[in-house]
Amino acid sequence: MRANELSVCGLTAVRALFAQDAGAIKRLYFDYPTGRRIGVICKALAAARKIYRCVEPAELEKIAGTVHHGGIVAVIEQRGLRPPRPEDVRRWARERAPLLLLDRIGNAHNLGAIVRTAAFFGVAQIVVPDHPEQALPSGATHRVAEGGMARVEFSRVKSLAEFIRELRPFYHVIGAAVSGAAPLERRPESTAPNAKSIALVLGNEEHGLAPEVAAACDRLVRISGSGAIESLNVAAAAAVLCWEFFGRR
Repeated sequence: MRANELSVCGLTAVRALFAQDAGAIKRLYFDYPTGRRIGVICKALAAARKIYRCVEPAELEKIAGTVHHGGIVAVIEQRGLRPPRPEDVRRWARERAPLLLLDRIGNAHNLGAIVRTAAFFGVAQIVVPDHPEQALPSGATHRVAEGGMARVEFSRVKSLAEFIRELRPFYHVIGAAVSGAAPLERRPESTAPNAKSIALVLGNEEHGLAPEVAAACDRLVRISGSGAIESLNVAAAAAVLCWEFFGRR
């Protein structure tokens, strides 16, 4: 593995990657049982003169960097993330595309679970800040997303709060908060034909939304529970909120 490469593990993730962008696979490694299930992929790699190889489990674990490789590892190039252009935002708004904004989600596994939820509900655009606490797409993200990474596009902005302010003329921006927010309540205007589409903002696992990010949102909501536990895991909260704002469209 080179510094600019990622390993995509698991048959579901590799098949989704192949279906979306077969040319992205640079090399492919798999164990014997999995090899019997990927003839089409191997044939395409052979035609493209790319490496594909059946290897022993110990070698596959070494290539993957984890025991959770699911019998197959595709090596891809790690792509840089660019900021959305103004025309991108206008196009998303015209298409009424839902947006998911992540404020310093630090755990790669949480990021993967959120990506899987986003893909499930048809959220194709995820925006993250250029911040040292923010996890970026990794091998673990691909594995946990179970093919979801092939269905979403990541963008990265310098300041999430500033981007939200630029977004608000086109989107209704809703931030998820643990305290200081109204209980989650569906509003009739969110389904009106002329209403703005929703951009949902989720905050850091420990600290939640940064104050400047929360202040930039149109409104804040919280998920009410029994009170026995303060809050949901951010990935679980993402599933609840994506269903509420995107799944019931």
